[in-house]
Amino acid sequence: MNDRSIEDYIPAADLREVVVQPFNVTETLGNYDVLVNVNGGGYSGQAGATRHGIARALLEVDPDFRGPLKRAGLLTRDARMKERKKPGLKKARKASQFSKR
Repeated sequence: MNDRSIEDYIPAADLREVVVQPFNVTETLGNYDVLVNVNGGGYSGQAGATRHGIARALLEVDPDFRGPLKRAGLLTRDARMKERKKPGLKKARKASQFSKR
């Protein structure tokens, strides 16, 4: 990941398990070499994005992997995004403190 090994890049072992989950589901662990460039977010978000990318790449390699990957929920994109700032507010939802006077 980003020109480093996964052990050097992601410190937590549970997040490294998240990254290799598509290989475990399709029983192809050790069959492919993966080079990934990720940016933005934190370790958890980058691990999830890498997992999604690997699952989609495995689907390109062999369409028969679609069933197991779909059942494991690895083909669903995380649609959460930062909410836009609204006019009259300080941030997306943060308003000025109410004062009676």
